[in-house]
Amino acid sequence: MADPATVRTDARRHHDPQVRGFASDNYAGTHPEILAALALANGGHQVAYGEDDYTGHLQRVMHSHFGPTAEAFPVFNGTGANVVSLQAMTDRWGAVICAESAHINVDEGGAPERVGGLKLLTVPTEDGKLTPELIDRQAYGWDDEHRAMPQVVSITQNTELGTVYTPGEIRAICEHAHGHGMTVHLDGARIANASASLDVPMRTFTNAVGVDVLSFGGTKNGAIFGEAVVVLNPDAVRAMKHLRKLSMQLASKMRFVSVQLEALLAGDLWLRNARHANAMAQRLAEGVRGIGGVEILHPVQANAVFARLPHAVTERLQKRFRFYFWDEQAGDVRWMCAFDTTEEDVDAFLLALKEEMAAA
Repeated sequence: MADPATVRTDARRHHDPQVRGFASDNYAGTHPEILAALALANGGHQVAYGEDDYTGHLQRVMHSHFGPTAEAFPVFNGTGANVVSLQAMTDRWGAVICAESAHINVDEGGAPERVGGLKLLTVPTEDGKLTPELIDRQAYGWDDEHRAMPQVVSITQNTELGTVYTPGEIRAICEHAHGHGMTVHLDGARIANASASLDVPMRTFTNAVGVDVLSFGGTKNGAIFGEAVVVLNPDAVRAMKHLRKLSMQLASKMRFVSVQLEALLAGDLWLRNARHANAMAQRLAEGVRGIGGVEILHPVQANAVFARLPHAVTERLQKRFRFYFWDEQAGDVRWMCAFDTTEEDVDAFLLALKEEMAAA
């Protein structure tokens, strides 16, 4: 057992705050305005489990973005938001239609199926976006007891491939799904980036076009932790508050989740952060287009750049900047920009990429 006299008890920095990469917008720290909001909410006692003043005010803030029927249920993380949403929208025999590349299918450890107890019916897409025609590949068999019943269509805005649905595209999906008696869930982990890209309010492509339930993301846009299930159509869900608790997503000190979302949404911080991240991705994409031998794979519409380059170049470049392979066999990579990515960060990365490509 360590001698207490030799154990440091003071907080100290364990990383270089000047180091930034392009692996994920989750790598970024917290926006100073959100840290200030957390300090404002601290001190004194507030009722636990969501009965606090900050969660109450968050409801009014959500109304300003998504209309008077919107109800927010803060949760810890994006997987929790998606699982709770989809559980509340399905029966035990229900299924969810989604893109094959959807986060709920690829990156959530099977939680929608193992924890949520539902079936995912996936559809391959070229750009991460569903269409009514693609939905119809799985939208059948409602009376077939041998097949999980399609009850929800889940889309991601912006998509996992960095593409953005237009309001018209989402309206067509909602009308098609509702025509089949299904509801629509939108995974909005990067909804702010989509809104900034489209230059329209978030309501324009959510409740205004028929989305029933939204997973609202804060972490990728400057928060420490915390997302929210936003119910836009109360008739689309049941037992939401019970499912949130059952799914271990009910925070006791919920004020510290709610105040972060309030800090993002009460003013324009959510939009400022997203616009900046998107602009840095555009700067990166423009620079990459001038480098021979590097191919941009998808339209750069938000804060992600997907590219293909020689495998050896990627491995050397990863020693200088953190980022991930998207498809290692094909040589595809993903570069993400965040609210704190600087022009200098982008330019340094482009210089390193040019050097490694020249060495190749």
